Amino acid sequence: MSVLRDLVEGIQGGSIEVIDLTAPLAESTPILMLPEPFGNTVPFTLQEISRYDDRGPGWYWNNISTGEHTGTHFDAPVHWVTARDGEDVSQVAPSKLLAPAVVLDFAAQAAADPDFLLEIEHVKAWEAEHGPLPEGGWLLYRTGWDVRAHDQAEFLNANETGPHTPGISVECARYLAEQTPIVGLGVETVGTDAGAAHSFDPAFPCHSFLLGAGKYGLTQLRNLDRLPVTGAVVVAPPLPIAGGSGSPVRVLALVER
Repeated sequence: MSVLRDLVEGIQGGSIEVIDLTAPLAESTPILMLPEPFGNTVPFTLQEISRYDDRGPGWYWNNISTGEHTGTHFDAPVHWVTARDGEDVSQVAPSKLLAPAVVLDFAAQAAADPDFLLEIEHVKAWEAEHGPLPEGGWLLYRTGWDVRAHDQAEFLNANETGPHTPGISVECARYLAEQTPIVGLGVETVGTDAGAAHSFDPAFPCHSFLLGAGKYGLTQLRNLDRLPVTGAVVVAPPLPIAGGSGSPVRVLALVER
């Protein structure tokens, strides 16, 4: 128990900082927009039940409407056809929801090219400098895209050819899924794939390969610039929705100072 006591004392004393990687969930939260004939998620909304009034004089509460994949959210394997018999979000082992994390920072490249793709050689060069990707940990891919999250159009960055947001190449997605020990991938964009990934072969390779391999996704993260390259621990517990393909999630990082 001394380890847990030290953890609590570190948080309370400030030697361990808790950093929120979650975007607030509001009606203005950007959402993925798919073209017809595909179905789309509903935006997040609050519907007031009572607020210290005749409907409930002593309390305030709301109903909420949202999609599983709205805002900062967790992708379970069953979200994708390649894992249609895989875990739903309620079946993810609790021990996997608290894991080490590393940050691969390619914000400068994404600023110069919104269609920038992470390649295998980028990952291997990072490992040569910082060590191997963490066993059972998160790869957090920083592109600086979180600064656009205040505006749906700027965040999706779409034109007549479709969305233009940074992501991961087909070969790199396969490599991360099949040849690395990570538990999942976290990104700042609306989904784990690049905006142009609908045109890749296969389409949406991060979803296809990573979820197909039983790994997980975290999206619409922020504050990755406040994390060390290595050494952080991420806590990412989604709602355990029975049969759910994903869930909004409050993602926290523990960082030693």
